[in-house]
Amino acid sequence: MSEFLGSGPDRRPQTTLRHRLAELRGPAAAPHPLDARALAALAANPGCRRRALLDGAGVDKAALASALGAPSGFGQSQFAFMRGNAFEAKVKADGGAELLRLLGVDGREDVRLPDLAAAGPEGRAARTALALREATGAGAWSLLDHPMLALEVAGSPAYLEPDVVVVRPDGRWTVVEIKSFPMIDGSADAAKVGAAARQAAVYVLALERVAALTQGAEVAHSVLLVCPKDFSNQPTGSVVDVRKQLSVTRQQLARLTRIEDIAAALPEGVTFDVEACSADQLSAAVDAVPHAYAPECLAACELAFHCRDRARSAGAVEALGRSLRGELGGLTTVGAVLSAARGETGDPDDPAVAALRRAAALRAESLEEAGACR
Repeated sequence: MSEFLGSGPDRRPQTTLRHRLAELRGPAAAPHPLDARALAALAANPGCRRRALLDGAGVDKAALASALGAPSGFGQSQFAFMRGNAFEAKVKADGGAELLRLLGVDGREDVRLPDLAAAGPEGRAARTALALREATGAGAWSLLDHPMLALEVAGSPAYLEPDVVVVRPDGRWTVVEIKSFPMIDGSADAAKVGAAARQAAVYVLALERVAALTQGAEVAHSVLLVCPKDFSNQPTGSVVDVRKQLSVTRQQLARLTRIEDIAAALPEGVTFDVEACSADQLSAAVDAVPHAYAPECLAACELAFHCRDRARSAGAVEALGRSLRGELGGLTTVGAVLSAARGETGDPDDPAVAALRRAAALRAESLEEAGACR
């Protein structure tokens, strides 16, 4: 695959796919950017073709969910957004003095702050790749503020913007994630740290594409997580190993069905244009794309409430959790599970069916004993 400055995916014309995705999004709708947080959530559920298509087409899922009558509370509050921006500005103030302190850089050392301005995401990604090469060759500390990285996702380019990428004098590149949740007594909320690690792994994966074409470059598989210390606004840092998240993300992204294949399977005329379609038309369009709902989607996808309603109405066992779905084998609906437990259907040699019938017998025995005691 040919690459432009080593920064991203093949730039050969994709007129047909882009035109099709624009039709799905709506001619008047601007594409909603696919960021690392959404990409990490997509990688965590690679079987969901619905999310892959909507994200690839740049559909605003929050607006779509509202039009469907199932708005989600997923997302960051305005207060949290402003607090995060203020803390990030503090970390980067005075040429990144606080960040350099956390990195252990002597204030007397020369630190490069390259200009990454360029036209459009493709231009910024190319400028970032060039700046990374120049910084690696210079053999000095460099801070790249909001660089633009490119990554191919299901056959479509995604542009990602980490908070900071640090280039060390030895040629190592390190991702810096700046978060506004507190780090109390040297540790932070495990769930939030895990989410930050999955997001940072996406950045590391995109950086590796550039490093593969840069002599002397090496991408660190640990990231620097910067958070407020205790209950103050003083930045503190912690090194987080993301090798596990990187391996999982790489594997899961490779499993994604290509977007053009998903779009080709749709009926003619399907569109997710919230301005031009009624709620019934949008519902039919969304239902035309297979989904893979799980309770974890409630914390990661704007369409989760709509998909949950559909899963519940169909009696799908996925609504009860992925682990339970895996235990039930070929029993895919709640009705089939109950029928098997009652002995009405199912192969008695099936371990799942046998376990259900044993559980039903134990429940009946317990209820009988409880009734006798009363």
